[in-house]
Amino acid sequence: MKFQLKNIIAIMAISLAFVSCSKDDEAVSGVGKLTVEFDNVYKTANFAFSTNYTNSNNEVVSITQAKYIVSNIVLTKRDGTLFTLPKSESYFIVDEAIPASTSLSLPNIPAGDYKSIKFGIGVDQAQWELGAEGQGDFLTQAQTAGMMWNWTGGYKFVNFEGSFTSSSVTTATNFQVHTGKTGTAYNYTDVTLNFPDNALVRTTITPTVHLFADLSKIIDGTNVINLSEQAAIMGGTKLTLITENIRSMFSVNHVHND
Repeated sequence: MKFQLKNIIAIMAISLAFVSCSKDDEAVSGVGKLTVEFDNVYKTANFAFSTNYTNSNNEVVSITQAKYIVSNIVLTKRDGTLFTLPKSESYFIVDEAIPASTSLSLPNIPAGDYKSIKFGIGVDQAQWELGAEGQGDFLTQAQTAGMMWNWTGGYKFVNFEGSFTSSSVTTATNFQVHTGKTGTAYNYTDVTLNFPDNALVRTTITPTVHLFADLSKIIDGTNVINLSEQAAIMGGTKLTLITENIRSMFSVNHVHND
């Protein structure tokens, strides 16, 4: 009797394990979607246009324009498998003035548990070298959004503008920071971020990865840029320093799996 009872328990355990495995296999098959939300902040504050913020070098800045190009998205699964968003679907303009643009909906993502994301800021050189005819619809989008100088000049990767005052500049003075191709420097950079929790992409679940983009770090990051010395930055050594700052301006706040 005890032997029969042990057999019954063992069979039940195997059956439950089989059913559980079957459900797990079913849950991670197919494709789903993933939303990546870019939430612009300024240091610890929610970002707002035409608001005074004081930098570490005591310049008071007020931002009127904050745009950047996000590109070449790669997702990494928990097991290390990579999914690269197709090039034709992998260029976006995040514009603080257009709320809908700050939420990127990524379609046709293989179901799975994703642990990190990699993306570029700007348009990679290989894509630009395809020429105007090779840009698809994105060229028109960039032109309309003011994210290009001209075709020869190339794309503006970051368009960050406003006004500032300081101890030496007492009248509000406009500043411009435009990153992109300048001379022999291309200034494209990429960012890799780990998730605090796995993003569970399923046919029935569309996770949202909520990123913070600290706009203060564009000019007040590892490298502190003094606008009083140069208010229009579109090239030169300061632009290289700003590109380095951009690598550290993004972080993952949380992941929603619902």
